[in-house]
Amino acid sequence: MRVELLRAWPHRHEAVQVELPDGACVADALRAAGWEADAEISGYAVFGVISQADSPLADGDRLELLRPLTLDPKEARRKRARK
Repeated sequence: MRVELLRAWPHRHEAVQVELPDGACVADALRAAGWEADAEISGYAVFGVISQADSPLADGDRLELLRPLTLDPKEARRKRARK
């Protein structure tokens, strides 16, 4: 099965597709992409739905690697409102 992995930073992103055997999980996809040691990653989502490292994947899934928020969304809204 083919799975797309995506990780993003402000102003740039990186995507890679990997071939995995049926029954593969998120951790298998990370290993196949060489991204298992990325210290910035705080979680995973498949098409925007939070997942765990042992969550199973299906053909055509898009695995998104999540980073911690750099600014609380409520605080960002307050800053915009002050302007």
